[in-house]
Amino acid sequence: MNAIVIYESLTGNTKKAAEYIVDELVSNGVTARSCPTSDVDYQALAGADLVIVGSWTDGLFLFGQKPANQGRLSQIPFLAGKQAAVFCTYALETGKTLEKLEAIISDRGAEVVGGMAIRRNKLQEGSAEFVARLLGVVTV
Repeated sequence: MNAIVIYESLTGNTKKAAEYIVDELVSNGVTARSCPTSDVDYQALAGADLVIVGSWTDGLFLFGQKPANQGRLSQIPFLAGKQAAVFCTYALETGKTLEKLEAIISDRGAEVVGGMAIRRNKLQEGSAEFVARLLGVVTV
């Protein structure tokens, strides 16, 4: 299986989570790589069986949370026929960030099979849990 992790990061937390996710996928026999939304590897995306998209949680501390740079996320190429998963990193609260991110990726044509919020002070543990859950539901 081939996977690509596309992420939107501001302070580096979501980038770190994406790198941890790639490491976990590779340790489970999946060919994987990551790239930011600003520099998507279109060849890797075309060859991916699984597309994972991540964003940091933007918005006020207790309300109005959403995926960061939704416009750039909605510019990801059409993903028809691909399985996808979403994740967000957060400090205090995620609100409806995952649901909004899932809707963006579904609108790109992907079948979203799961998602997870990963707390910024538990990036490695959260990423490992996310991959374990994900590998339990994806089909090749």
